[in-house]
Amino acid sequence: MLHRGEALTAANQRHNIKIAVEALAPLALEHELVITHGNGPQVGLLALQDAAMQRELHYPLDVLDAESEGMIGYLIEQELNNFLPAGYRCATLLTQTEVDADDPAFQHPSKPIGPVYSDAQARQIAATRGWQMAADGEHYRRVVPSPRPRRVMELAVIELLVEQRVIVICAGGGGIPVVCREDGHLVGVEAVIDKDLASSLLARELEADAFVMLTDVAAVFDRWGEADARAIRQISARQIGDFSFAAGSMAPKVEAACEFVEQCGGFAGIGRLEDVQAVLNSEAGTVITRDEANIGWWENL
Repeated sequence: MLHRGEALTAANQRHNIKIAVEALAPLALEHELVITHGNGPQVGLLALQDAAMQRELHYPLDVLDAESEGMIGYLIEQELNNFLPAGYRCATLLTQTEVDADDPAFQHPSKPIGPVYSDAQARQIAATRGWQMAADGEHYRRVVPSPRPRRVMELAVIELLVEQRVIVICAGGGGIPVVCREDGHLVGVEAVIDKDLASSLLARELEADAFVMLTDVAAVFDRWGEADARAIRQISARQIGDFSFAAGSMAPKVEAACEFVEQCGGFAGIGRLEDVQAVLNSEAGTVITRDEANIGWWENL
């Protein structure tokens, strides 16, 4: 929805969502489609806007997560309705995702949100706002807790919508993080859930046939960033465990794919948005399976 370094404007997001919808909408003509999405830049922007308000008017991250899920879902839903033939129905569902209140992630913030900053900007923001900052390539971003998703609270509603052939947009940004108290009541917590792990959980709970993660990278690469980097074409979940990937980018995608295929079998793919149909046809991106296979490589992508 936003390219690295691109301004966080509504016009840029709508433009990019139109491109995404053009790639995704044809799938809805042949498949039952459930769409999830990230929210890192958007929830970070909302947090920046919130920080400019008086302290007593500040909103917690779970509320900002909900705001970003509604905002992005609205844009995707509208563009899908504009693109698809008459008769197709879309619905955006605010989705709560249960996490463990004792998850160690709350003590070790690692999820980047918001825009990128220079070293000097990051130091100033950390000092004035008390935010934790971490390196993101050559820049810095704010980091917040990212507990593991345990349960999608609206699963039964999503299943009902899918049965009625509704294209569901849900679990945006990993969903709204909540914990279940001893009395059974849900309460929001200050965190942002990893979108890939939450999407994998949802795909497993829905018993989906295919789980595809779309990004701006052509495939999963071994030795990414090095001169001899190779794109992995096909590999099993066990075999890919012998490789290591960047914790803040490709590692959660690979982990999410492996969790899906190990539990459900089926098909997990990682590739570029514009290659989505080719990824589904195993003609592009990286295909991860449960069964052992000869590892395939693309030397040049």
